[in-house]
Amino acid sequence: MVTLLEENYDEELKQEVVKDFKILEKEISNFELKTLLKGPYDKNDVILEVHSGAGGIEACDWASMLLRMYLKWCFNHNYQVEVVDTQKEDEAGIKSASLLIKGLYAYGYLKSEKGIHRLIRLSPFDTGKRRHTSFASIEVIPSIEKSKEIDLKDSDLKIDVYKSSGAGGQSVNTTDSAVRITHLPTNITVTCQNERSQIKNKEKALQILKSKIFKLKEEELEKSLSKIKGLTKEIDFGSQIRTYTLHPYKLIKDHRTGLEIGNIQKVFDGEIDLFIEAYLKGVPNHDEGSK
Repeated sequence: MVTLLEENYDEELKQEVVKDFKILEKEISNFELKTLLKGPYDKNDVILEVHSGAGGIEACDWASMLLRMYLKWCFNHNYQVEVVDTQKEDEAGIKSASLLIKGLYAYGYLKSEKGIHRLIRLSPFDTGKRRHTSFASIEVIPSIEKSKEIDLKDSDLKIDVYKSSGAGGQSVNTTDSAVRITHLPTNITVTCQNERSQIKNKEKALQILKSKIFKLKEEELEKSLSKIKGLTKEIDFGSQIRTYTLHPYKLIKDHRTGLEIGNIQKVFDGEIDLFIEAYLKGVPNHDEGSK
């Protein structure tokens, strides 16, 4: 087709060549990324949690913005999503939310999002229109098949049931269908309220709890091995990974890779692939976001 274009220039043919080239370029990029996804759980489904941090009502609103961003990303990539639990803030936003995202390489792609996300903007809740800084944390855990082997003792579990506050049908708010399970030895808590049935919510909560405990045990083992080998491995989940600045200028910067994007609306609409790619490739990159 390129040869035909060189011999006899045609604008319509040119547009078709450009379109085909962009498709091929995207396919090559996706293939390159998948060659980097070699972790033991990269192909797995993923549990993604959003938690509001410092900043009061501002932080809760920020958490809801991040939740929307990840739901949009899942929709863009045809991943199946279950909203396992949402804890809403009375005035605005959410205190926390838990998603079960199903699809090939879901964990491999989204593991790059784990950490603290900071927002700087003029507050819509401040009558003085002052600039505020808000924080939210993202937790990313692979859904692990081996976690079924985890044996949970009844004596180690505290199980609470209560009326669900989420969607789920006419009976959802009239029965104690929501379930909260706390694993006492680790103090890990999982809440599930997206099903009408208390039994189903309990099963889903136990599934997520087992994945969390399994991953925790692996991380503890890695730390122990590092100490034995005399290695220092940076595992700092509390560090700020990305800043979203809406005022006095508009810029989103990933502090791990150096990637900067100015088109913030596209990012908030779920187009976070450039951040994911830069993280997986481990190469600092910059984009003015003018496109």
